Amino acid sequence: GLRNHGNTCFMNAVVQCLSNTAPLAEFLALGRYRARGARAEVTHRLAALVRALWTRDYTPQLSAEFKNIVSKHSAQFRGNAQHDALEFLLWLLDRMHEDLGAASPAQHTGVPEEAGEDGIIDAGRSSPAAWQPCGQSFVQSHFQAQYRSSLTCPHCLKQSNTFDPFLCISLPIPLRQTRALNVTLVLQCERWRFVRVGLAVPLLGTVAELREMVAREGHIPPEQVILAEVSPRGFLRSLGDAEALGGAGEGAPLYAFQPPPARHTGCPRSLPASPRGAQPEGQRLPPAAARSCDCLHGCLHGPGGRILLLLCNTAGTGPRLARFGPPLVLREERDVSWEQLQQSILAQLRALLRGEVRAQGAGTLFRIRLAGGLATCAYLSPQDPRPLCHPAVDRALQLSQGGGPPHVKLTVEWDMSTKERLFGDIQEEEVQDAESVQLQQQAHRQQHSCTLDECFQLYTKEEQV
Repeated sequence: GLRNHGNTCFMNAVVQCLSNTAPLAEFLALGRYRARGARAEVTHRLAALVRALWTRDYTPQLSAEFKNIVSKHSAQFRGNAQHDALEFLLWLLDRMHEDLGAASPAQHTGVPEEAGEDGIIDAGRSSPAAWQPCGQSFVQSHFQAQYRSSLTCPHCLKQSNTFDPFLCISLPIPLRQTRALNVTLVLQCERWRFVRVGLAVPLLGTVAELREMVAREGHIPPEQVILAEVSPRGFLRSLGDAEALGGAGEGAPLYAFQPPPARHTGCPRSLPASPRGAQPEGQRLPPAAARSCDCLHGCLHGPGGRILLLLCNTAGTGPRLARFGPPLVLREERDVSWEQLQQSILAQLRALLRGEVRAQGAGTLFRIRLAGGLATCAYLSPQDPRPLCHPAVDRALQLSQGGGPPHVKLTVEWDMSTKERLFGDIQEEEVQDAESVQLQQQAHRQQHSCTLDECFQLYTKEEQV
């Protein structure tokens, strides 16, 4: 390294950069330059310093002498104040240009009209002698270039080209384009009913892109995926395809539901073993043949059709309101009675019940509330002969048509005594994390890195004015 002589880190950093620029290091260290005049002391001292670094003959006296010569020819770098490294680099290159200028310093004023087959002037690829004047110095030949800026009118397609020389260029640094997002898959499969996966979602994408990613993870068609935010207190909202992806999953954990099959195909519809039981083994998701079931794309409207229901169970009131058990998905006829709907819900919860419950004659065990995105809280009435034909259900179906199958989100509200009697102290579902959850978190915790080539690509990217 180089000795610091009192806030000379800016100077040492520039010397190290120039010393490791191969063409300049050879040019100076091997004495291939011809500095003109007695004022070329800066170039001579820099050459001696670079030569000492490469021959391992460096002593602190060399860098001290270099600092003194710089202070002699530039009042702004005198003393021991801190300075900007780029500012010093530009001054040093300009000084070398003056010291290494040709005997007849002819100034080149013309600009080439064409620059090769690709129309791009590239000082790094083309030979400087092809378009540079004979009076140019070594610094101009190796450190100066020019870029072509093309402007095309979108109406008449007229193109205007301008050429601008540059000695240094300020490159933008590409920012990270993705963020880590965990999504809990609720699948129609015994072995992998609930699994949380980690995804790298684009910052400026839409929910439609997220739906495609979830579909690939779950090996199901994208049109079968229902995306919804589910908080510890119940459903918040469903996500539509046109929504921006930036806020997805920020209000509450994100769930992706696969609807049950329209017809029985051997894929079970009841819950697996209780969440208090053993968890599934392994981290890999099963193949598509074991994961995907034929599913009705959409929902039939009208009293005689079937409706897709998303359910979650809550207990308690006020601040103590909390969700328990896993969220459920089922299809039901729209013209069912309250007793039939209650029986279907209990059938889905059979694996969680502490004992056998007879739905017939058991009375009303819970309340059912329409949840998620509705202006008013609407409860289904047990006295309604067809509670799923309520006008509020129709409005909920219309609100859910922005992506995925039309559906209705229902919150099943239990009082605490009934919940403890039938379910005990069961809490939220236990979800196993896939390996991708930890991988995505680690990848996005690391500092984002980029290459110099990526910076140039972003700098030269075409943009609409």
